[in-house]
Amino acid sequence: MNRLINEKSAYLRHAASQKIDWYPWSDEAFERAGREDKPVFLSSGAIWCHWCHVMAEESFNDEEVIEILNKDFICIKIDRDERPDIDRRLQLAVQAITGTGGWPLSVFLTPEGKPFFGGTYFPPDDRYGRPGFKRILKKVLDFYRKNKDTLMEQSSRLMDLISEKKTARGNLESDLIELARSAIISAYDPQNGGFGRAPKFPMPGTFEFLINRIFFEGNDSILTRILNTTLKSMAKGGIHDQIGGGFHRYSTDEVWIIPHFEKLCDDNAWLLRNYIDAYSLTGLPYYEEVAKGIINFIQTTLYDRDGGFYASQDADVTPDDEGGYFTWTYQEIKGLLDEKELIVITEHLFHEKGSMHHAPYKKVLFVVQEPEEIAEKLSMKTEEIREIISRAKSKLLAARRKRQEPFVDRNIYTSLNGMMITSFLKAARFLGIDDCEEVALKSLNRVFSIRYLNGELFHSENVKALLDDYIYIIEALLAAYESTGSRDYLRKASELMDKCIERFYDSESGGFFDTEEAVLGIRLKTIEDIPHPSANSLAIIMLLKLFHLTDKRTYLELAEDSLRAFSERAQEAGILCSYYFVALDWYLNMLRLSIYGGELKKTVLKTFRPYITIHYPQGEIFFAYEQKSYILPCLRERCLEPISEKEEFLRFIKEYK
Repeated sequence: MNRLINEKSAYLRHAASQKIDWYPWSDEAFERAGREDKPVFLSSGAIWCHWCHVMAEESFNDEEVIEILNKDFICIKIDRDERPDIDRRLQLAVQAITGTGGWPLSVFLTPEGKPFFGGTYFPPDDRYGRPGFKRILKKVLDFYRKNKDTLMEQSSRLMDLISEKKTARGNLESDLIELARSAIISAYDPQNGGFGRAPKFPMPGTFEFLINRIFFEGNDSILTRILNTTLKSMAKGGIHDQIGGGFHRYSTDEVWIIPHFEKLCDDNAWLLRNYIDAYSLTGLPYYEEVAKGIINFIQTTLYDRDGGFYASQDADVTPDDEGGYFTWTYQEIKGLLDEKELIVITEHLFHEKGSMHHAPYKKVLFVVQEPEEIAEKLSMKTEEIREIISRAKSKLLAARRKRQEPFVDRNIYTSLNGMMITSFLKAARFLGIDDCEEVALKSLNRVFSIRYLNGELFHSENVKALLDDYIYIIEALLAAYESTGSRDYLRKASELMDKCIERFYDSESGGFFDTEEAVLGIRLKTIEDIPHPSANSLAIIMLLKLFHLTDKRTYLELAEDSLRAFSERAQEAGILCSYYFVALDWYLNMLRLSIYGGELKKTVLKTFRPYITIHYPQGEIFFAYEQKSYILPCLRERCLEPISEKEEFLRFIKEYK
């Protein structure tokens, strides 16, 4: 039994029964490496990660591997969800060495904690065109012993390479929005939707940019085609769980059919808000249906009844049956459905393109034909086809729930909960699901009860909060304030932002560091969306909102400072920094709606317009304006005529762009 048995992370406890002499991340491990002059082997992964389980099954249970690791290395295992700060730095190092990253992450470090070699998944012996882990271990050990001076020099250069570099500051011009627009268009896959080639990841920051730009530019632009093609292709593909709702992490192919099956809290939180906004923008019922499916998945699988959202659902039940819980054979479906249901559901969701590579008789379900097409083909009414599909899906879901379910990581991380709370509050507002507000506010209270202790915010138990934790929980607090009008949420958000500025803000160059203190000797300041929107970009938006809500000019000045600090880097990265351009668009088009009196509150909350901050003046002090309840709109720092009628307000939102 190794040292991981008492860890809080389910992923670390999962490795506690392995014969490898694992340490959790600790000074003790590096001190021992220094005393015994041994290299450190560090494995970073997650409980949801299929290939992490495969490597554990193959390599970490191999007797020869175990012997080498225990004799010649000091071994550390970390959970990338619990320690994203460490994982991020090691990912950058491995990417610099090999050009790729991912999980499992396998890194070799000096006793001083400097990485010098690494990769991802290694089978025990040479296989799949990959070098075997045994061979890797022997070569690393030989190099460490014979070339220590060279190795130390190389590791120092590598750390310098991934360290934060000063970048040129840029201007805040509306022309940059056009630059982002062009970058998205050039990266777009017009045939399949999405961006780039396989593997394909959802890009929620890009989707939000598209939705907001379409609102301002109108629906006839190429952006509308990009948005609708991509959101529909994803929702109809296997990356979307057609039976249980929610989205898997990414697609292994270009057409969104075969996914990596893990379901993560952050992915689904962001896609939920994307589909809600797309529905609000277009009025398409299909987007509402997809959003409600995500909510159903979250509430049945990732929601704690005491409040709070869990981190993830594993990809698999066993490593040798990838996606087994989520896939179907024809015989399984045939045994569950009546004759008419079988015909319709196989026409709708069952196709050879959904075949799993390791077991072609198992299929990922995806939309092959629409109900209208099936109705025409079978000479039936479309509504009847829809009813049959709904009935058949219910039977399949009930049967699937009798299977052994993939493991759910029940850790409640502050950052992930902030994301989901904000999304659920958006669902309450724009989909009219009151239960979502109750769930969100209950979860917000739970997070503060277990993660905000004695004035200190934590990422998880005994792990200090990172920038993501501060920014995403601030966003949730402001969303709660806008939904309820309770100033306690605003007070907490401002309090946390002030702490965040004090601890994370780079007063010399602008922008926020990801950690309060150096980790592996460095602090990082990122703007890329990897994969969910950058905390720095969202921090800019939160600063702008807080300026509108408190009138503290410091917030506006820091937002402008951060926008300039990242301008050049965002222009170079283009679509990878889409959310930066959302933040810039926010700055250029921000609108505060101050609500005086409650009669128009419901209308304001349910009306979609990007870049709105809802403000409830303290004490609801009325200015004399025909003795009516009214809304005072302020565009950036210029206030417009008060609005006292619902129709007038709706016309204003539609026309004032």
